[in-house]
Amino acid sequence: MATLQYLLLSVIATNVITICFASQVYIVYMGSKTRDNPDEILRQNHQMLTAVHRGSLEKAKESHVYSYSNGFRGFAAKLTEEQALAMTKMPGVVSVFPNLKRELHTTHSWDFMGLSSDESMEIPGFSTKNQENVIIGFIDTGIWPESPSFNDNQMPPVPPRWKGRCQTGEALPPFSCNRKIIGARYYLSGYAAEEKATKIKSPRDTSGHGSHTASTAAGRYIKDMNFSGLAAGGVRGGAPMARIAVYKTCWDSGCYDADILAAFDDAIKDGVDILSLSLGPESPQGDYFDDAISVGSFHAVSHNILVVSSVGNDGSRGSATNLAPWMLTVAASAMDREFISEISLGDGTNFTGESLSQIKMKQPAWIISAADVNGGYFTPYQSSYCIDSSLNATKARGKILVCRHAESSTDSKLAKSVVVQKAGAVGMVIIDEAEKDVAVQFVLPAATVGVNIGDRILSYINHTRRPRALISPAKTVLGSQPAPRVTGFSSRGPNALTPEILKPDITAPGLNILAAWSPANKKMNFNILSGTSMACPHVTGLVALIKAVYPSWSPSAIKSAVMTSATVLDRKGNPITADPSGRLASSFDLGAGFLNPTGVMNPGLVYDARPADYKSFLCSIGYDQKKLHLVTGDNSTCDHSINTASNLNYPSITVPNLKGSYSVTRTVTNVGNHKSIYHAIVSTPPGINVNVTPKVLIFNRYGQKMNFTVNFSASAATAASKGYVFGSLTWKNGRLHVTSPLVVRVASHSSGML
Repeated sequence: MATLQYLLLSVIATNVITICFASQVYIVYMGSKTRDNPDEILRQNHQMLTAVHRGSLEKAKESHVYSYSNGFRGFAAKLTEEQALAMTKMPGVVSVFPNLKRELHTTHSWDFMGLSSDESMEIPGFSTKNQENVIIGFIDTGIWPESPSFNDNQMPPVPPRWKGRCQTGEALPPFSCNRKIIGARYYLSGYAAEEKATKIKSPRDTSGHGSHTASTAAGRYIKDMNFSGLAAGGVRGGAPMARIAVYKTCWDSGCYDADILAAFDDAIKDGVDILSLSLGPESPQGDYFDDAISVGSFHAVSHNILVVSSVGNDGSRGSATNLAPWMLTVAASAMDREFISEISLGDGTNFTGESLSQIKMKQPAWIISAADVNGGYFTPYQSSYCIDSSLNATKARGKILVCRHAESSTDSKLAKSVVVQKAGAVGMVIIDEAEKDVAVQFVLPAATVGVNIGDRILSYINHTRRPRALISPAKTVLGSQPAPRVTGFSSRGPNALTPEILKPDITAPGLNILAAWSPANKKMNFNILSGTSMACPHVTGLVALIKAVYPSWSPSAIKSAVMTSATVLDRKGNPITADPSGRLASSFDLGAGFLNPTGVMNPGLVYDARPADYKSFLCSIGYDQKKLHLVTGDNSTCDHSINTASNLNYPSITVPNLKGSYSVTRTVTNVGNHKSIYHAIVSTPPGINVNVTPKVLIFNRYGQKMNFTVNFSASAATAASKGYVFGSLTWKNGRLHVTSPLVVRVASHSSGML
């Protein structure tokens, strides 16, 4: 009672409680969990809510949405803005933030990366059979349990340490788990509070996204798979014998923070080893502890759970999200496989464009710019983008239309093909102004081209009396483009929240990936998708194999192995490029480089950051001791062992504000041969002097740790005009290379952080 009286007095003193009918769900985050049992925590949550509801316990209980008590402490509740503000001033509260919506951000990909072509997925020299004891949690749109990708044939019993549950749900047929899908939960309260929509309560995937990501990471091996004749071959996940636990937080229009945090809270208790999230906030991302994914992943990593996430699909510089250093953040790249349609013009010129359309044109047709078939009140400019109802059916009938697609467009390329078909056209060429190379299954013969080819097609149209063209059905082509290369849609660094931490961390295949699907959507069992959502589970699958071989490794040690073994060269030995211009990719595009499954099992050295290091990191970016205590739930102090975020023991080194000279310290742990010697090799960022001390590391035992210092200084006055410059530091031991990106910007650069 005394606690309630204190809370009431504290709220009244703030003088912010007013009559307000507008309320929404807020998350009240209170740091690491206490030792109180869940019932006691729920009672305390109700007490706090009673204080902002003028002493009404009934209204407090009505407003309560979720209680978080497994991996961290907090709750979600319907509050007015004034009530939420009052909550921020209560004892024990770290942050209060609104229940925001997050957006959802393979036959060939594993072959392309050099893994074996059957279900064993063995990496030469290492046995990954222990993957059956690795449990991967997917926070996504659920899963379709009947998919052949998730069968449990010849799988052993569920690991006895598993504490999760399987919710059957209301959908028909009822959801059921097996020895492959060992747990399934759904979360709807946060969504329902904002969308006011009735949903079928079930972990069953009705959109396809969750099934696609789960099968990419951990799907069983299936022979002779294809997509309408394209991408033929065996399809499998990276860790086909690993276990899957499903946490459905994402519904038709997105994923809400309150549900995401509830999933994190349960996953920590259930006993997952890895969490995979192909979703994230919009750019720019807010503070770490005002962001549900950052909060949940902080506590997951504190419980030895590695969190893998996608970087986002904005494509512009500085748009990277999922920025927390305790997460492994993935960019998207293309493989050496394309799905193309040939566009044959009447003058004998041939072009190719991206497409998944298998519909065949009977004969060549008149090709015309969509700008010339505008209808109704629409201008030629508007109709050139083939927006709904903008086309004159009389003018469009029987023709091939050339449409534009803007980078910022909210309508899909597939939707444009529907508009064009409805207008009576027989084909379509889309000029993608963003040139993102994504193949689409159009509803009529169609292909996507870049601006250069698009302009040449339009020139042919404008200079020909009766221009004609023929679009052929899509086909699979291997090896025609440099690969890997970073896709045009993949979000880029620098890190807009903490520029001392490089994001993304790594890049993996994310363009035109074939994987399992939900037949509830378009009656398909497999589908081809593109996005950093598809890149994320490639890393998740590989991480599961590492966990199988090294079950005692920390999340940061595994992350280090992934990053320091990555490659920055394509299959022909040339530097990896970035679409659409084909420029050389930088660390802001690909992080440490492209995923290298054949090198991760023998990284030699790892940069191991423990929970205490992340606490020091928080101190370095401005968290005081009081707030640190609330976040961590212990007596941690700011010992200032990390004076800036650049000194976090991270596998990359970023100095965004170099003044004169500056030194960073790193610690590496020997996980290779007991007796080994490593020599420092520096690829110097242009205009920067780099000195490593010591230049040689001599190890005498497994697990031995050694420190080294890297000093940076500007070598010329012109260095300040270059903005960010890039290099690398490699510790070399024979054929073994442990490589970290070096990213530096001289302080006097005046163009801002980006």
